[in-house]
Amino acid sequence: MTWQISSVLPVWVLSLAGAIVFAVVLPREQYLTWVAIVLAGAVILTFLIQLGLKRTEGFVVRAMASIGGSALILAVASGVVVLLG
Repeated sequence: MTWQISSVLPVWVLSLAGAIVFAVVLPREQYLTWVAIVLAGAVILTFLIQLGLKRTEGFVVRAMASIGGSALILAVASGVVVLLG
């Protein structure tokens, strides 16, 4: 279980960092465009990490947790940006 969390956590951290950086740096009109780019980067990073592990068991669950968690993080961050902006 530890290696599963350690393979999912970097993707979540990237998504959170991207959401925070783009919320602070970019104007509100461009934020949603960059959220989609961060999510695309999270998908690519997910596959790079999961395929680099060379473990077939649990691949779909790990990939789903990485991408789903990233989407949830970005959705919450977008909601916060909308409420604050």
